Amino acid sequence: MSRTILRGRVLTFISEPQAIDDVASYRYLEDGAITIEDGKIVAVSDFVADDLAEVIDHRPHLILPGFIDMHLHYVQSQMIASYAGSLLEWLNTYTFHEEQKFSHQGHSESVASAFYDELIRNGTTSAVAYCSSSPRSVDAYFGEAEKRNMLMIGGKVMMDRNAPEALCDTAQSGYDDTKALIARWHGRARGLYAISPRFAITSTPAQMEAAQTLVAEHPEAYVQTHLSENDAEISFSMELYPNSPDYTGIYEDYGLLGPKTILGHCIHLNHREAHVLADTGSVAVFCPTSNLFLGSGLFDRERLIKAGVRIGLATDVGGGTSYSMLRTLDEGYKVLQLRGQRLNPFASFYMATLGNARSLSLEGTIGAIAPGNAADLVVLNAGATPAMALRMATVTTLMEELFLLQTLGDDRSIAEVYVAGARAKSTLGGL
Repeated sequence: MSRTILRGRVLTFISEPQAIDDVASYRYLEDGAITIEDGKIVAVSDFVADDLAEVIDHRPHLILPGFIDMHLHYVQSQMIASYAGSLLEWLNTYTFHEEQKFSHQGHSESVASAFYDELIRNGTTSAVAYCSSSPRSVDAYFGEAEKRNMLMIGGKVMMDRNAPEALCDTAQSGYDDTKALIARWHGRARGLYAISPRFAITSTPAQMEAAQTLVAEHPEAYVQTHLSENDAEISFSMELYPNSPDYTGIYEDYGLLGPKTILGHCIHLNHREAHVLADTGSVAVFCPTSNLFLGSGLFDRERLIKAGVRIGLATDVGGGTSYSMLRTLDEGYKVLQLRGQRLNPFASFYMATLGNARSLSLEGTIGAIAPGNAADLVVLNAGATPAMALRMATVTTLMEELFLLQTLGDDRSIAEVYVAGARAKSTLGGL
C-alpha cells in the first residue's frame, strides 16, 4: 500500500463561516501534511518527516479541497460566449442547435474529454452537469468521469416540447432512457445520476408525471432542473401550467422537490416559493456569471438564507462565462455587493468546497480535507500572475490571500489538482 504526503499550507472548513474572525469554522495549518493512501485521506496534521512515504512539497501554496460545481451544461462547451439578449433567445438561437450534435457518433466523446480537461485546469474535481437529450451524451459524460476517477453527477435532459423535433424525446422515451441510464451509471465507479427534466417549458404534464415516477422509483438519484431564472421564462411556464400557484409550485405539484433536488438560478422567487424550498430541503443554486451575462437578475442570497433555503454555487457553463470557480466567486461577490450583501472570503471558499458538498448531501465524501474523505484537492498559487505577485507582496493575512485569489485568480492560479490522490492537472496535455 503506497502512501503519499502532500506538504503545504492546508485550509479546510468545518462549518459555514459567519464572519471574517470566525476561526472556529475552519482549520488552517501553516506547515501541514495530508497523508493519502488508496485515493483517500488517512491523516491531516502538522508536517513531520516520514521516511516511509513519498512527500510532495507544495509550499508556499495553499492546499484546499477540490472545487465543486453545482450546475453546468457540458453539452454547451462549444457555445460559451454566444451573443444573445436574454435566456429564451439564447436557448432558441444557440443552445438547442448545439445540443443536437450530441447524437452524432464521436461528438459526445470529443467534447466530454475537452470539458473534463477544463474542469481540471480550473481546479474543479466534482460537478453536476446536464447532458443532452441523447443517451449517447450521457454515456460519454460518465465514461470520461470513470476514466479519470472523478465523482460526477449528471443526467440526460428530458424535454418533449418547445424545442426542435430532433432534440425532443417523448414522455415514454424520456422515462425509458432515464431508467436505463440510472441502471447503467448510478453508483458505477464514482458516478451519480440526476433525473433531469430541463425545465417546465420543455416538459409536458405527461413528462413531468414520468419524472415523478422516476423519482419515486429511484430515491437514490438526484433531481436537477431550472427555476425562476428569467421573467419571460416564468410567464411562459405559468401559461403552460395555469393551475399551479407559481413556478415552484409546478415542480411541487409533481413531487420533484426534496433534499436531493438541485434548482438552478432561483432569482425571482416569491415568499411562498422560498418557504417551499426550505420546507422540502431543495437546493437553490447561485449562478452569478450566467445571471449577469444573460441579464437575468441578481440572486438574493441573504433572503433565501433567512428563509432557511439550502444554497449552492455554480458556473453554469455555457450561459456562464468561465469554468473557473475563482472567477465565479469574483462575480458572485459583485452580484451580492449590488444587493448590499457583503460576502467575506472565508464564506466564498466554504461555498465552493464544503458548502457545495453539504448541498449535495456528500459531506464526509468530498468537500473537506479530513480522514475518510476522497483525496480530491486543489493547490492554489496566489502569486500566479505578475499582478497577483505584486499585490501578494503586501498581503499579511489569510483572509487577504483568499480575497486576492477570488478577485484576480483564474486557471493560472491552479498549481496542481489531485483526483483521488492522483495528480491531474500536470498530466494534461499542452501545459
